[in-house]
Amino acid sequence: MTRPTSAPSIPAQRATEFSSASKLVEFLLLVAAACFFVLHAVHLRADFPNHSPWMDWSKYTDEGWYGDAAIRHFQRGHWYVPGDFNPAAALPVWPLVESVVFGFTGVNVVAARALAVGIFALILVSVYLLVRRWQALAFDRERRRSPSLAAAIAVLLLAVSPFCYAFSRLAILEPMLILLTLLALLASSYVVADEGRPISWPPRLRRIAPIVALGLLLPLMVLTKTTAVFLFPSVAWILFARAGYRLRPFLRIGVPALGLAAVAWAAYYGLIVRPHFLSDYKYLFSANAYTGITGENAFEVLRDTFVDGIWIGRLLYPLSLLAVVMALFFKPRLLRNPLVPALLLWAAGYAAFLAYHNNLQPRYYLVVAVPLTLLAAIVFESIWNRRDLIAPLHHLAACIAVVAVAVVAIADARQTIHYAVHPEYTFADAADRIREIVSTDHTHSSLVLSISGSDLSLMTGLPSICDDFGTLELSDRVRQYQPGWYVAWNQVDDDKMDALTPLYRLQRVASFPAMDDPERNLLILYRLDPATSPAPRRRRPKPIPKLLQTSFGQQPSPVQLEH
Repeated sequence: MTRPTSAPSIPAQRATEFSSASKLVEFLLLVAAACFFVLHAVHLRADFPNHSPWMDWSKYTDEGWYGDAAIRHFQRGHWYVPGDFNPAAALPVWPLVESVVFGFTGVNVVAARALAVGIFALILVSVYLLVRRWQALAFDRERRRSPSLAAAIAVLLLAVSPFCYAFSRLAILEPMLILLTLLALLASSYVVADEGRPISWPPRLRRIAPIVALGLLLPLMVLTKTTAVFLFPSVAWILFARAGYRLRPFLRIGVPALGLAAVAWAAYYGLIVRPHFLSDYKYLFSANAYTGITGENAFEVLRDTFVDGIWIGRLLYPLSLLAVVMALFFKPRLLRNPLVPALLLWAAGYAAFLAYHNNLQPRYYLVVAVPLTLLAAIVFESIWNRRDLIAPLHHLAACIAVVAVAVVAIADARQTIHYAVHPEYTFADAADRIREIVSTDHTHSSLVLSISGSDLSLMTGLPSICDDFGTLELSDRVRQYQPGWYVAWNQVDDDKMDALTPLYRLQRVASFPAMDDPERNLLILYRLDPATSPAPRRRRPKPIPKLLQTSFGQQPSPVQLEH
């Protein structure tokens, strides 16, 4: 007789139903994230959102400054302008990537920002792959069998974040740095510790490939933004975990990767920077003044660094800090997932840079926002997947976690939608008007001098030099390049006037309300007329009347003059 097949047990059926429901929820979360990502690509020429909580100087300058090499390469035929601000000497990765795009599209701000949005898309994909991989590799065996929504939640929270919306649409360095860091963490997660036993070539190549990838990604991070060195401990922790938390295996996989990274960076420095652009390389560090914290202001700097994290989100930031506290003190089992300590090191490392630099611009916090968002997703998702609590407590904790994440997502989504559907073009329109005026005047050079000159070059195609940064003194740069126009925000500073007045008279031509910073909300265009007017023409002398024509010493009498 054939033995009848037994029906699946009730727990197995519930597990299957739970798994199917989780997959459906994950799909819906990712679809919602995709919809909000599409909003990032709309109105790319619009201003950085006006009247936002983030008063950041990058919206006036950084898109042009750090892409200047690519802009000048296509507009002038050469990327390097001696004496001016040339950050590409130390940070070549972003302008090289922009150059590839400009080769197809030409130089324009929409193409540059589209590239930035594409980078953000890769960030979301990398976040999903990274969290999914480490949730699967987590050491908690029960956790591995449970369906995880942490990756989808992290992607959604980043996609709906108004903070990420505002800064990921700018063609600045931070998004590229974040992407390369995520890729380095992913590469590290595939490294396998070599136990010293001989193995055949195919497995050996599979082991070498992640190490080579990591050895190339680390210098790319530094050549994107030098502050990447503060993120290296996060990558090192993943390698340490892959080595089984043992020192010798860690050194066997870490030293080759670090050695390759050092060789790659040293080759760039030794072959390109040192013989050709050493002064520009050094100037980048001196101009940024990387020592802003002292014994006297240490407490205030640390306090401000912590408090200003609220820029990440008025709800998301406290939720992320709560996730950090829970991971460290109340849910230590989460630390068995190597990604959690790595994210903590990422956030702490870059926060250390912020305090050390003591120039708390909102854009810097974008690099901190990503690991904190991932931590919030992992920690709170773990609450409703716990099985060690009795049912009532588990249901209560799960409900609180779901509500907290939902409230953050909904509040952020509303703000992002508001920015997306209410674009403003004050800076873009002002740039267009400046281009019209400069282009129609054929008596002056079209070269523009301005702190926002590189942004104007990106938006209008006008050549420019910077009035603030450069290896030459401003007066020497002005004398060497002889700009025809000066564009200032709100007023002409004394040092700029001192550099210009020996050579030029500033003739105010037009002004345009732009942006929302009280100190930078009026863009003023000056024509630079030569300070010394040309010598007047010598007029032909008029003939002297005969009555007044006398020999030397003979003057007519008053009577003669009267007649």
